[in-house]
Amino acid sequence: MISVPSSKDLTAVTLRLLEYCRVNKWAGYDPYDALNSELLRYLPFANTRLLRLSLTQILKRSPLNPRPLLSVPRVQNPKAIALFLMASLKLSRLGLLVDDGLPEILAGLLARLKSETNPHSGWGYSFPWQTRTVTVPRGEPNLVCTAFVANALLDAYEQRHDPMYLALATSAARYLLNDLYRQDDDSTASFAYPLSSSRSTVHNANFLGAALLCRVYRHSRETLFLEPALKVARYSASKQHSDGSWDYGELATQRWVDNFHTGYNLCALRSISESLYTPEFDPVICRGFAFYRQHFFRADGAARYFAHRTYPIDIHSVAQSAVTLVTLRDLDPRNINLAVSVIGWAMAHLWDSRGYFYYRATRFSTNKISYMRWSQAWMLLALTTTLEHLLTAPSRHADAATLHEAARRPLPSAFRT
Repeated sequence: MISVPSSKDLTAVTLRLLEYCRVNKWAGYDPYDALNSELLRYLPFANTRLLRLSLTQILKRSPLNPRPLLSVPRVQNPKAIALFLMASLKLSRLGLLVDDGLPEILAGLLARLKSETNPHSGWGYSFPWQTRTVTVPRGEPNLVCTAFVANALLDAYEQRHDPMYLALATSAARYLLNDLYRQDDDSTASFAYPLSSSRSTVHNANFLGAALLCRVYRHSRETLFLEPALKVARYSASKQHSDGSWDYGELATQRWVDNFHTGYNLCALRSISESLYTPEFDPVICRGFAFYRQHFFRADGAARYFAHRTYPIDIHSVAQSAVTLVTLRDLDPRNINLAVSVIGWAMAHLWDSRGYFYYRATRFSTNKISYMRWSQAWMLLALTTTLEHLLTAPSRHADAATLHEAARRPLPSAFRT
């Protein structure tokens, strides 16, 4: 049975979740925070890749939460703060914020959390993390975290008009351009991720980076951002499979297709289209979205993690599903109803009456750990994104009409295909 909550239900859960996050000072645990353990310094072989990778995977997969025993602290994560900022701005527009100064508080916090290892603005995660090949230090700036923070600051700039927000976002774009951009030949361009020394191609990082450069260009009119952005976007767009899907990346170990990274790709491509008033990527978006709609949703509203396997049903996939469906609502008239159903499934199966969402459901059990970035911040953004459309649909349609008219404006001649 499909659960379809009302706008009143969605609003009540949104405000309850906001209060939970506020009371916890926007800080909490993360699925990947095992290496924040204070005990690691006393463990033999703590600096080996195998131990770091094993400990990370054990804590990520454990249905119990041993972090207090391992002295893993609850911390504020810049990406989570960025998502909270995006959500708070939407709540402000809807008149649902008791404290309308919250966006300024969160934006100020992001400014203070900026990495000190780079002359340009960059943000990294609040924990060191081990990939299969490299260790990323705590706070080391990376593209994905930086892109979300910079976009949140641009949201704040567009609503609150503080030039500091635009300056920080523009500086972040320069970090991407100066430190992460590489072009191997005329047709191959990419951004390094997760480290500036990384050589593999990760498509969601490419699209997110390109979208940020285009959005900064829209505000700054600095054309140096355009050519690299379009080369990267065109390269990753060319790697779309004929069925509309993308692998996570181009390495042999990155050949999987999942929900939320596909959602990142589609939303970033739509952002590029809106920033540059171009229909160039419309066929790519339409193919990708057709695959997304067909493969990532169960009949009862559950959001699949993988294209061809339902479990685990992860709260991050739930949240990005709602954001993607609302963002691309013009492509299918059923999108909004499906977004509400996806959230309704999560409210029925992953919501705790204490005011937060669980991590994920497997076929036989539910992991009920509360993760601040992965779960709560993302669901707050999903809820506010959906509510913003439901409660202001007429004005949203007017905005879409204005955008459609603006789409007739061409790109600068140097950047047309």
